[in-house]
Amino acid sequence: MGGGRTGGEGTGGARRGLLAVIDMQRVFAEPGSPWATPRFDEAADGVRRLLPAFGDRVVFTRFVAPEEPAGAWRAYYDRWPFALQPPQSPLWDLVDGLTVWAGQQVDATTFGKWTPELAGHLGTGGPLVLAGVSTDCCVLSTALAAADAGVEVLVVADACAGADDTAHARALRVMDLYRPLIRVVTVAEVLATDPS
Repeated sequence: MGGGRTGGEGTGGARRGLLAVIDMQRVFAEPGSPWATPRFDEAADGVRRLLPAFGDRVVFTRFVAPEEPAGAWRAYYDRWPFALQPPQSPLWDLVDGLTVWAGQQVDATTFGKWTPELAGHLGTGGPLVLAGVSTDCCVLSTALAAADAGVEVLVVADACAGADDTAHARALRVMDLYRPLIRVVTVAEVLATDPS
């Protein structure tokens, strides 16, 4: 579980909901990666500000490649063959500085991380709060699927980053169209929520 964490129940984490940190992995962080996200470090700063407020109510997700792509995913990996690596490859590691918080982890071979496992972590403990990368792909896919399932979703704009600034802004605008199922918020707004 790592040092520096506090219990979610004691800090109001359960009332703030569940923080799902989407795909803060080396493949999206490293400048030389074909999938590098330009504002990854800024999103990571926002994530670090959120983490203490949620205590143990944090789940980190990882995008990983399937062992054998099927359907349209075959064409996807024909385009990105470098990514066909096993889940234990360093490519898929969470970035340094966040692993201490990564007590709960959900891996998926899909963009969307709204899986039965993530739903189980959420339970009935408040909204699903999303941060991470990329706003216009995995965050968007997760938010829409969770909203369709009837979950209140908060997307923390300044703790997310997109493929570029335009894609980030467009994805936020699209998600904001789903109010009140999905609301786009800031780190400051989340931290100002009264946990009592």
